Amino acid sequence: MKKINIITPVKDSIELTLQTIDAILSSRFTIPYTYTVYNDYSTPENTKILKEASERLGFTLVNLEDITDHPSPNYLLVLQIAQEKAIEEEAALCLVESDVVVKPDTLQTLFDESLTQPDCGMVAAVTVDKEGEINYPYLYAKGKEDRCFSTRKHLSFCCTLLTESFLKKFSFKLLDPTKSWHDVTISHQSLKQGYKNYLYTSLPVWHQPHGSRPWKQLKYTNPIKYYWLKMINKRDKI
Repeated sequence: MKKINIITPVKDSIELTLQTIDAILSSRFTIPYTYTVYNDYSTPENTKILKEASERLGFTLVNLEDITDHPSPNYLLVLQIAQEKAIEEEAALCLVESDVVVKPDTLQTLFDESLTQPDCGMVAAVTVDKEGEINYPYLYAKGKEDRCFSTRKHLSFCCTLLTESFLKKFSFKLLDPTKSWHDVTISHQSLKQGYKNYLYTSLPVWHQPHGSRPWKQLKYTNPIKYYWLKMINKRDKI
């Protein structure tokens, strides 16, 4: 791998998104990198803010409404575009979601560690709350703080790097288009292809769960309503 391609899918939640962008662009790298924000049908007001930020800060902004009329979420399309670009450029692909704030060395360290871990397909940074406690979606890692371990449980795409080798082995064009999110399937495919997936609890990143999708907070405040809306709206399929 010659470089790292970083992507952030975005739909509104503009304040959190700008925090994510600032943190990534403030990161320290010793290798070449690119950073692309995929704007998935944010409001016109937020799209304007993202455009101004891209011009001011220097990241690439892709407005998905310019390339597809498929309604949000378009996570699958983003993954397919990013995979193709990473393979062409001999790059690792790193996903950082728009409700995550990385530390200055997080992304470079993920890249470096992916090269040292045997048969690495994916490597992720654990997520924590403001108090530094491990939170969703990595509650299974509690009790394993400040270490690295391989896991057969799925890695979320909160802050996760996919190696070039794995990207070449499994095409995202084979993913189920009826699903909204694909981290579980891709994690399992990495293992199926003979790779190992690693979680670093020594590389915590701040995560505000579902900050990019506020309606999912219903899962905790009113679970009956959440699952009812999920069913009738046929959304959030994993």
